[in-house]
Amino acid sequence: MTQRSVTILGSTGSIGTQAVQVVRAHPDRFRVLALAAGGSDVRLLARQAVTLGVEQVAVARDDDATLAALEEALGAAAGEAGRTAYRPQVLTGPQAAATVAGTGSDVVLNGITGSIGLRPTLAALAAGSTLALANKESLIVGGPLVREAAAADQIVPVDSEHSAIAQCLRGGRREEVRRLVLTASGGPFRGRSRAELERVTPQEALRHPNFAMGRVITTNSATLVNKGLEVIEAHLLFGVDLDDIDVVVHPQQQIHSMVEFHDGSTIAQMGPPRMLVPIALGLSWPERLADVDEPCDWTRAGTWEFHPLDHEAFPAVRLAERVGRAGGTFPAVYNAANEEAVEAFHDGRLPFTGIVDVVAEVVDEHATGNGIGPREVGLTVERVLAADAWARQAAAARIAAATHDDKELSS
Repeated sequence: MTQRSVTILGSTGSIGTQAVQVVRAHPDRFRVLALAAGGSDVRLLARQAVTLGVEQVAVARDDDATLAALEEALGAAAGEAGRTAYRPQVLTGPQAAATVAGTGSDVVLNGITGSIGLRPTLAALAAGSTLALANKESLIVGGPLVREAAAADQIVPVDSEHSAIAQCLRGGRREEVRRLVLTASGGPFRGRSRAELERVTPQEALRHPNFAMGRVITTNSATLVNKGLEVIEAHLLFGVDLDDIDVVVHPQQQIHSMVEFHDGSTIAQMGPPRMLVPIALGLSWPERLADVDEPCDWTRAGTWEFHPLDHEAFPAVRLAERVGRAGGTFPAVYNAANEEAVEAFHDGRLPFTGIVDVVAEVVDEHATGNGIGPREVGLTVERVLAADAWARQAAAARIAAATHDDKELSS
């Protein structure tokens, strides 16, 4: 494989830092041209920039304090590395990530969290780059926009479940697929009833049993909203009907997902519950890099469990299936309302079970006519973002009302 140029979006997050790890382990295969991050950890961003020698650094924040801190951090990191003359181009503001995404790198890894990843996703596709997609929200909320913008095989999934499916699909033709099976750890609250979930705390919700992720994604894994988003993502990525996509709880997460074929055989992709292999494949697809992670140790005795999903305690997946069938801006509404509800939960303004309750109420209101309808043609980025903004306002109103009611009851 020849050396590929790479742009990493969300470089200081969980996906981004592991991508840097993969790149540094294979310097003959990759050259990083640009990094983008939100701006909350400019010291790490500066160290990454200097270590990789990137040409561009982008931060979403555009306030003077962030820019000054970044410039200072770049100077300090360059001095420590003995590269005092090093100064990359610095871009700031909400469009900075989309700008570097569209510069034409061979591969753009989109590891941004949230719907703000949509414009960078579209920019990378328009530039002809291979899109290593960890930002599932951009595909989910953008739906047909992203699919229409992408050429065949231009998007390589980086979510471990979808990477697993892509690998399994090498074992058969698309027309031979009967169903996709996404695995879920069940999160930290597997086995609890809805009544028990009402009392869980934000600290408990962040104790994912296997993965270390950011606050939003970790909370989404606890509510299984993340798995609902992944069901929609699988439908869009692989063109499989939602009725033919199942979720099974597999606490050990050694099997990342499975593909069942129409002859009755099932192919599963297995490996440790880490993200290094999916990230590496996103950068090198369709080739594999050597020695990315440790394989399963078959010499040790062990037990793998599989359980059906409790839809009563965790209704997020069924709600996502409904949203995926509706199409249009419904996925954007689902995602935006959830992001607002997650913040409210961590601020102590909403119980854990209230997260999905609020999302369901906002989706129901959207179905009455707010935003564009499920079958309206001409979906645009502006309409998606308008639906996103509306959903956030609608969710905030419900959260405020619920908080007021709780205060009334306690007084």
